[in-house]
Amino acid sequence: MKFSFSFSLMHLLLVLIICITCVNLVQTTPTKIGNGYSLIAIEESPDGGLIGYLKVKKKNNVYGPDIPDLQLYVKHESDNRLRIHITDAEKQRWEVPYNLLPRESAPSLKQTIGKSRKSQFPLSSSQYSGNELMFSYTTDPFTFSVKRKSNGQTLFNTSSEDSDPYSNLVFKDQYLEISTKLPKDASLYGLGENTQPHGIKIYPNDPYTLYTTDQSAINLNMDLYGSHPMYMDMRNVKGEAYAHAVLLLNSNGMDVFYRGNSLTYKVIGGVLDFYFFAGPTPLAVVDQYTQFIGRPAPMPYWSFGFHQCRWGYHNLSVIEDVIANYKKAKIPLDVIWNDDDHMDGKKDFTLNPVNYPGPKLRAFLEKIHAEGMHYVVINDPGIGVNKSYGTYQRGIANDVFIKYEGKPFIAQVWPGAVHFPDFLNPKTVEWWGDEIRRFHELAPIDGLWIDMNEVSNFCTGLCTIPEDRICPNGTGPGWICCLDCKNVTKTKWDDPPYKINASGIQAPIGYKTIATSATHYNGVREYDAHSLYGFSETIATHKGLQALEGKRPFILSRATFVGSGHYAAHWTGDNKGTWEDLKYSISTVMNFGMFGVPMVGSDICGFYPAAPPLEELCNRWIEVGAFYPFSRDHANYYSPRQELYQWKSVAKSARNALGMRYKLLPYFYTLNYEAHKTGAPIVRPLFFTFPNIPELYELSTQFLVGSSVMVSPVLEKAKTKVSALFPPGTWYSLFDMTQAIVSKEPHYRSLDAPLNVVNVHLYQNTIIPMQRGGMLTKHARMTPFTIIVAFPLGASQGEAKGNLYLDEDELPEMKLGNGKSTYMDFYATATNGTVKIWSEVQESKYALDKGWYIEKVTVLGLNALGSAFEILSDGTKVEDTSKVAFASEEHKYIDKLEDGGHKKSMMLDIKGLELPIGKNFAMSWKMGN
Repeated sequence: MKFSFSFSLMHLLLVLIICITCVNLVQTTPTKIGNGYSLIAIEESPDGGLIGYLKVKKKNNVYGPDIPDLQLYVKHESDNRLRIHITDAEKQRWEVPYNLLPRESAPSLKQTIGKSRKSQFPLSSSQYSGNELMFSYTTDPFTFSVKRKSNGQTLFNTSSEDSDPYSNLVFKDQYLEISTKLPKDASLYGLGENTQPHGIKIYPNDPYTLYTTDQSAINLNMDLYGSHPMYMDMRNVKGEAYAHAVLLLNSNGMDVFYRGNSLTYKVIGGVLDFYFFAGPTPLAVVDQYTQFIGRPAPMPYWSFGFHQCRWGYHNLSVIEDVIANYKKAKIPLDVIWNDDDHMDGKKDFTLNPVNYPGPKLRAFLEKIHAEGMHYVVINDPGIGVNKSYGTYQRGIANDVFIKYEGKPFIAQVWPGAVHFPDFLNPKTVEWWGDEIRRFHELAPIDGLWIDMNEVSNFCTGLCTIPEDRICPNGTGPGWICCLDCKNVTKTKWDDPPYKINASGIQAPIGYKTIATSATHYNGVREYDAHSLYGFSETIATHKGLQALEGKRPFILSRATFVGSGHYAAHWTGDNKGTWEDLKYSISTVMNFGMFGVPMVGSDICGFYPAAPPLEELCNRWIEVGAFYPFSRDHANYYSPRQELYQWKSVAKSARNALGMRYKLLPYFYTLNYEAHKTGAPIVRPLFFTFPNIPELYELSTQFLVGSSVMVSPVLEKAKTKVSALFPPGTWYSLFDMTQAIVSKEPHYRSLDAPLNVVNVHLYQNTIIPMQRGGMLTKHARMTPFTIIVAFPLGASQGEAKGNLYLDEDELPEMKLGNGKSTYMDFYATATNGTVKIWSEVQESKYALDKGWYIEKVTVLGLNALGSAFEILSDGTKVEDTSKVAFASEEHKYIDKLEDGGHKKSMMLDIKGLELPIGKNFAMSWKMGN
């Protein structure tokens, strides 16, 4: 949920405030800010790393005085991860709290250089090697580089020549600057959250500002809800791809300038804490990255169903009507959501006694839970200042709120005047969990949607509650500030010397949020912890939900930071019902997969209303959104109704696209397991599977679900064809598996795409599990399985593989070995005229107890069935195959093969099977002609 005024108005208000507070928008920043540091001493640290001492070369006062002495710490923390940490050698500085993001501690300050004679390093240019990466340094000025050991490729190089438009290392209290040279052919991704109009690649000279801000996703190239100071770098060397990633673990506001041949960080606090991840493949990078920041959270099975929400479901009967209409239209629906309509006066953890009375809501939830549906509600962090409000009373009693000069900081959000919980305080985490427990007793919700947690404030500065008027008074927009406020600019934390490009206009960093001189637990300044607010709330919410019934939590958070995916899903925020927003959503979803937040999606059909007609756009959006990991239709209070049943054409597209999603649920859920174990994104760019093809490096209009299912949607108005880029190999249409596209080189193909059709293709050498589908995940997951085996078309030799993971999906942990899960690997080979398909099962009991079985195997790309068909189950030949039936159909080609040939091949269906999922099976036969 977000404000509903236009961005142009917001900019006007910002400019007025900036003018009033005399903030100079035009900065006369010198090209070179400092002369860098000299490395005075360096030696091996007790833990096997390097520890060094840096001294400033020549002081200046641009953006404040230089910190004269720095401590350098370098360590290969694993075979593929290198850490470089630079901080003040004399005083402790702010860092991302180690209890929020667990990791190895840096050495304590004032380490005595020279006492340990274990291993002295020469001050002359030297290097420190690990298994995959090498750290090299020069002493005067101090610079460092990181190289790939296998080929000597320089990944990061901080040296600055006279002709470079950036300085050597600068380290001041409120201004840190460091740069790296980059090759012009490097492809960079990440540095979010922002909406990137040029696609998924980071674009030279676009602004990249990282500072969590309640600013809608319709604003391009601006700081949005999350802060992810990580980028992946793809390079193609003589046809072979190498990927690595760089994380600057810092929660302070920052600008990142990418010029095409260099990248510069300008950060307003904290430390320089770099982590380098060696890759060398994109999947390996994300594996290494999520191993460090926390593996993505396991999601319950039902969360992969379709979700419906709207700000403006005024009462329970409207919700019931929405569910009934989805059923009537035969469109799958698993989860119904409430924005703040269910609340009493928009206060957290309350129910509206008239529109959502407790007894009626509990009866409603008992009914939909029995059917297999689920219910999620919104929760904003602002706690209404109201002495009769229990949550507020208990918060005051437990002293849980962020303070300004010793008193709870006052802001305004939807309930009116609010205080913000301080989630860095352990007492707050306990209080929050107790409030979740109390509310769950009132309304047994299935998950929480934590919004407005950047944090958002309708006012700016130091505010008081007016005594002469009601605020808000119930008339006019609820987002207009009605408190009595004055700007806070008296401290360096409110008005830092360097102005990051906040909101695209160097807005004050305290604008429409908590004053940055406010304090958290143990005196931590909001200035430092601002971008951690949503992350810390997510951790507290996860703990509170998990304590309820021991179930796997489902949390959707708008604000995110490094590591948020370990606890929550994300949606891309307040978008608009435009074709541009539909297109932008693909890049943002793919970016969050790289950030370690694979459960992500955009508001289908758009949150903000746009000029009608919406019907055609909504058709196309559900065709994309059905393949987002998180698939939800959500709309603004002022938007026209846009549930998928509102138009017959959209309902048809929804039945088609969501019908396929529900058949693919076991595939999606297995990808959820892989994400949890390895970080692999559920939705990913094509170059993740085909890294050696440079043409794919900036492709942002198609995407992969997993490694092998490619979605090629229509993203433009009035189009009934789509031009799709097909990497080399065979691709089979999932909607008609007799249709195949084959190419030897990457080629664009023009595909028919009538209004109700989305093109989805399966790649060769793949085995995927499918089921019959249904209207609810509860029912769909109990239907029999079909295993799709895709060989290269016309192949006489080939192989394919895939997997399947099943579990008791609401258990908090997603793992094998607990008696509540089953895992299967599938393999297939075609060699010497013989086809073999088999499985290898781990932990069979769970699937056997559920009674799941395979009813059909579909084989693509081979010749027809010949003779000697045989099935084994757990090594024993199945003698009775009387129910087994065979059907084959020749593959059709979308266009001619490049070599002009025509390889005859068949789609073979083997039906009537009853192969238990929990048992190893094997089948084989001779191919016919």
